Amino acid sequence: MKKIFIIGGTTFDHIVYLPQLPQPVPQTIHMAPFHEATGSTGSGKALNLTKLAVPNTLHSIIGDDEFGKKIIEFLNEQAVDFFYDLDPKGTERHFNIMDADGGRISMFITQSSAEISLNIEKIEEKIEACSIAVLNIILYTLPLIPLLKKYAKPVWTDLHDYNDGNSYHEPFIEAADHIFLSSDNLSNYKTTMQHLMDRDKELVVCTHGKHGSTALTKKGEWIDQPALQNFQLKDANGAGDSFFSGYLFGYLNNFDVQKCMQLGTICAAYCITSPQLCYEELNDKLLMNEWNKEFAAK
Repeated sequence: MKKIFIIGGTTFDHIVYLPQLPQPVPQTIHMAPFHEATGSTGSGKALNLTKLAVPNTLHSIIGDDEFGKKIIEFLNEQAVDFFYDLDPKGTERHFNIMDADGGRISMFITQSSAEISLNIEKIEEKIEACSIAVLNIILYTLPLIPLLKKYAKPVWTDLHDYNDGNSYHEPFIEAADHIFLSSDNLSNYKTTMQHLMDRDKELVVCTHGKHGSTALTKKGEWIDQPALQNFQLKDANGAGDSFFSGYLFGYLNNFDVQKCMQLGTICAAYCITSPQLCYEELNDKLLMNEWNKEFAAK
């Protein structure tokens, strides 16, 4: 199978669960269950793809601190092929508040460096050897875009909660062939998707949380996929990365867009049942068995 190189995206997250997101008034909350975990979009994609037996390598930046060590330990335990450069600012950390419906307030406790000394030689080797590069929207990855162009690698990117005209995302949009994003901050997601497709993209996929997903192909086809409803929500963190990974798994197996979206939907549905970035028992056999049960006979 083709090799995937995932560029950017590891954090250490502190996650608190509340029935509802807090209102903007002074208050004391006396009971707030929480846990700590490796987070961010690169970790989520690498964890899912590794469980799905898709060869992949993750590069990111972490601090030489206790949080960086926890990330290394966890990813090693999960058999993720991970290498990193050290950020003098330390490991990026997020504080997430989650509600019972999957809503989230995410706060950056610390932020990673935008410019950093990277092991360019090793990164270039991985870019040259990969079949697809997943370019995550992390600032330190921007100087690597010329290398992706040098080796003419297909680039997939995930814009997450993109809003129209946000200049931050422009270099990633320009570099990407396949674009994923969420409709959370879009007034008209179809208009946004069409504008992105008009920039000569191969595919644009927009996720809508519990309302499913929509794809726009280069041929102008609009394909909708409902979400699965029979899965108990525990934690929505990582659902978008799980969807992305399930879709990519299908793409690598030469499935059509609809089936790829269905596989992404299954991965996302299982993800929300877990407090981790992906479902702990996920594997390619489980995914295909679930697809047969949910979609093959329909």
